[in-house]
Amino acid sequence: MGVTGPPGPVMDRDEVDRALARLGAEYEAIETSLLALQDHSGRRLLEGAELTGVTKERWASAEASITLLWAYFDAYTDALRSAREIRSRRRWSSREDLAELTELLRGESVTVAGSATATATANAPTLHGGSGKLSERFSLAALVDRMNELYAASLDMVVAADAVWSALPARIDLLAAELQRTRKLAHSVGVRPGEHPAGDDLERITRTLTHLREQVVSDPLAYWNPTPGSSAPGGGRPDTTVYDREARALEDVRREIDAVLTVRQDAEQRLIRLRDVLSRADRTLAEARTARGEVLAKIAATEVPVVSGPPTVLQEQLATAAEYRRQAQWHRLSPLLESLEQKAEDELLRARESLTAVTQPLAVRAELRGRLDAYKAKVARHGLAEDPFLIERYDAARRMLWSAPCDLRVAEQAVLRYQHAAAELLRAPRVPEQSGPEDRRGEGQS
Repeated sequence: MGVTGPPGPVMDRDEVDRALARLGAEYEAIETSLLALQDHSGRRLLEGAELTGVTKERWASAEASITLLWAYFDAYTDALRSAREIRSRRRWSSREDLAELTELLRGESVTVAGSATATATANAPTLHGGSGKLSERFSLAALVDRMNELYAASLDMVVAADAVWSALPARIDLLAAELQRTRKLAHSVGVRPGEHPAGDDLERITRTLTHLREQVVSDPLAYWNPTPGSSAPGGGRPDTTVYDREARALEDVRREIDAVLTVRQDAEQRLIRLRDVLSRADRTLAEARTARGEVLAKIAATEVPVVSGPPTVLQEQLATAAEYRRQAQWHRLSPLLESLEQKAEDELLRARESLTAVTQPLAVRAELRGRLDAYKAKVARHGLAEDPFLIERYDAARRMLWSAPCDLRVAEQAVLRYQHAAAELLRAPRVPEQSGPEDRRGEGQS
């Protein structure tokens, strides 16, 4: 819809002809727009739907606006017909005709009676404060402006509702169909409401989608996000927040059911691996208990950690898992296996740490023995193996390290005394026949 030119002085014949041509084109555009609105699929759906909420309110207003639009258009049509009749009286219009045409084309010459608009304006938006009057007077330009505003507001409402109806119900129906397939698959693997969280989720999603579809059908504008600042009718997009959330929730449930199906396929192998891990943990703990007895017998004056018993709770849970598998309770087996696998790995790690802690004194004794023999070999390379002082210190340390029970603190002091004595002799000046250069090399190695 367009707008006619501004008012002015008495028009000449050419101006009148140009104005009538513009008005004729304006008439065609207005009529085309109104007929398109009348035939719009969204308007037909709105007329036949049982509406609620904001859509019901806005459609009542839009419907009144459409009625008012046709009343204005009829008045516009009558005014244009009158102007054409006046112009067609003579080939060369008289000044009186031109004055009359000027008033008709540019002045407030169009009157819309209150009886024609009273019902419509009861619900229509009051754009210019015209409602409540017995009649309204417009210039053709002002009347076109008024029709443009009413048309834009009505079309915006119709297009928005139609866009929501075109987008959301079909998507909801597709998701609902997928939901039904998922429910059947879930039921086949034992995922049921009250027995598995995913079954409860499916029930909640079903209720939400059912309610969402009912709301979208009856109140589509409640799910419309207009584009801020947009002046185009229908500027915006459907609000799919609830739909998207439930679609993601259904995808999560599908993944959960896939996990249950995977459990059904490889449950036996996972149970075998679990038994193996727990068996290794038991053997490691048994080895730690044996090693603890050896340490207590061979090492004196040291704290040896207590070794715990086998993980009976995990064995009981493993037996429960095996029972779930025999009874095909895959929905219960899935979370139990995941928990057991982590606990079994933790138990094996704990057993290994226990063995390491228990055997630490033996490792310390082995390190002291190795250090003592390494220094003896070093002393021998420098020709001091027969030194009586070193032999005495070596024998003392060796007796402590190879006796049971071994006091590690005392043995470590004995090894340190031997090291210090060897270092002193290696740093002492040597006579030439005692291979001085070799002694100097020994200094760099001490």
